[in-house]
Amino acid sequence: MKCLIVFGLIVALFGAFVGYGYVVFTDLTKPLPKPEFKDDTYWGPGDVKDFVPDNKIYEFKLQVPQSEIDDLRKELNRTLRLTEPLDGIAFEYGFNTYALQQFVDYWRDNYLTKWDERQELFNSFKQYKTEIQGLNIHYIHEKVSEEAKEKKHVYPLLLLHGWPGSVREFFDFIPMLTKHSNITDYAFEVVAPSLVGYGWSDAATRPGFNAAEMATVMRNLMLRGGHKKFFIQGGDWGSIIGSNLATLYPENVIGYHSNMCVLHSPLAILKGIYGSFFPEKYLPSRFFVDHHFPVWDKWLDLLQESGYFHIQATKPDTIGAALTSSPVGLASYILEKFQTCTNPGLQQDFGAIVTVFGLEAVLDNLMVYYLTNSATTAARFYLENVSKAYRDLQLDRVQSPVPMGCARFRFDLASVTDWQLRDKFPNLTHSMYFQQGSHFAALEMPAMLFNDFTAFVGKIGLHGEKRK
Repeated sequence: MKCLIVFGLIVALFGAFVGYGYVVFTDLTKPLPKPEFKDDTYWGPGDVKDFVPDNKIYEFKLQVPQSEIDDLRKELNRTLRLTEPLDGIAFEYGFNTYALQQFVDYWRDNYLTKWDERQELFNSFKQYKTEIQGLNIHYIHEKVSEEAKEKKHVYPLLLLHGWPGSVREFFDFIPMLTKHSNITDYAFEVVAPSLVGYGWSDAATRPGFNAAEMATVMRNLMLRGGHKKFFIQGGDWGSIIGSNLATLYPENVIGYHSNMCVLHSPLAILKGIYGSFFPEKYLPSRFFVDHHFPVWDKWLDLLQESGYFHIQATKPDTIGAALTSSPVGLASYILEKFQTCTNPGLQQDFGAIVTVFGLEAVLDNLMVYYLTNSATTAARFYLENVSKAYRDLQLDRVQSPVPMGCARFRFDLASVTDWQLRDKFPNLTHSMYFQQGSHFAALEMPAMLFNDFTAFVGKIGLHGEKRK
């Protein structure tokens, strides 16, 4: 009799444990409703009571004083006290100091001597500034040609960069989107802003400016330009900001295309672990298994390459002080990320950056951070996005009805599968795998990104009149 009682207690406890586990699992994995979110928070200097809004749009032209270029040249001409790399080591310990010396020499003796040409390239794009929520936002605004208006369907496009990138990533991509000569039925009126705290956009003056707040500013920027509905394309932070925008303001988004398709909801994590045991069951081809699995290896790779993330997400002002005080330190820090984001076969190659991105393009991007002194304010964005206030929004668990397209480049950060992505974007319209390419797709292979983005646009089934 006692054995039956004990057995009954064990069964009851097991049942209670399973039942409790099911309740917890259900609670953690069910979709959440869209949160209420304030769309006019003031982020500028001083008290909002003293703020006088300015809705005008002003032309912007880059005009760097020669004295500033001369000062940079002097900084780069100082004797470098660099530690020699270990014997037989290329870039395994970080950016190689022999390579850094060569970059600095080229930056000083070649690149800066033709700064007028580089500045002219920046100014070849129409740029503007306007005040949004107390912040002056810089952006490129390239309209389509008159010929394209006659021949193609024209749609507004919000183009979003990340870190350590800038609008410079899009200089080859934008002309493909705006010109009538592309082979698609579409052309795009491109708005490519410098993110808040990046480039020539103001930084927030108080804590709390996370990806949801950034999405709100970007949405309000599009509304300022008269674009009530628009496409979004983004990678890195641009992908996360785009996802947040499509979640909080789906009524404004025609479609959202990402080249960094990540999702960190509890259900997505569990599916990723489960999928590691049966990868081919959830992928369109066995050739794409390496994009996602084994998940343990992907997490290890991420841990090994995310030291910068932990620094910027905990003490951004500390690393910012080091980077803004030394152009060589800034170069080493940013160049290391571009070196890593080539591909595994080139990561230890001294010519990798030149081969994949081009030296001038990478130095242009570096100059954006140097000239705007934005290393600290850009790094702070990481801390804001691991804060409790942002985590509590749980936007990865809020579904968006917006059509979504995903482009996965082989050597980018591990993305999630369609099986996971549909939990967030049930209207997943386009999914593509590429066996080449890495993190900076718009800079590395703009034509491939363009083809994928326009393929996504074509699948949405838009049949409106050509925009005049």
